[in-house]
Amino acid sequence: MAQQLGFYFNASACTACKACQVACQDKNDLPAGITWRRVFQYGGGTWVPQPGGVMAPNGVFAYGLSIACMHCQDAQCTQVCPAGAMTKRDDGVVLIDQDKCIGCRYCEWACPYGAPRFDEAQGVMTKCTACEDLLAQGQKPACVDACVMRALDFGDLNELRLRYGAVDAIEPLPSSTYTQPSMVITPHPAAQLTGTGTGAILMLEEEL
Repeated sequence: MAQQLGFYFNASACTACKACQVACQDKNDLPAGITWRRVFQYGGGTWVPQPGGVMAPNGVFAYGLSIACMHCQDAQCTQVCPAGAMTKRDDGVVLIDQDKCIGCRYCEWACPYGAPRFDEAQGVMTKCTACEDLLAQGQKPACVDACVMRALDFGDLNELRLRYGAVDAIEPLPSSTYTQPSMVITPHPAAQLTGTGTGAILMLEEEL
């Protein structure tokens, strides 16, 4: 396989502090309401009443997730764009040519991760670029360097898999068979594999 760059995420280390999200917004000067990297929590379980009015946890769990564009190997966004504005570079990074974008939002609808974000002011789509300017200087994306827990990494997908394993989908992410995301995940001990979830998203995007 030709080089494919991708992200690594350690769900066991993530505290959902959102430092990565803030770094992304700051680096890319994103307007309010547009987030290229999103941090939320997933959890579940119940609380069982005990004598004396005490509530005891029963299978309660929660873990953080930090996601952005997955720069998928089978990027559906590039296939549905009628203007040819969505392209995949030789290194696997998916980019938007905003001079070609007509704002039809087909890419947004095709992406199972919700990565393309519509900028109403400009009338075009926007998304994570993997900080292509930093990559050109041999640096990591801003979100990676901002993570205080070192829960994020970025590099050649094959090397990331050799180092961290091959898991690329946990709840509530969609099945990786749809687009083959360029992502490697170290699951939280309580993580549930995609398709086996019993929990729910606890922190909605509008609350971020």
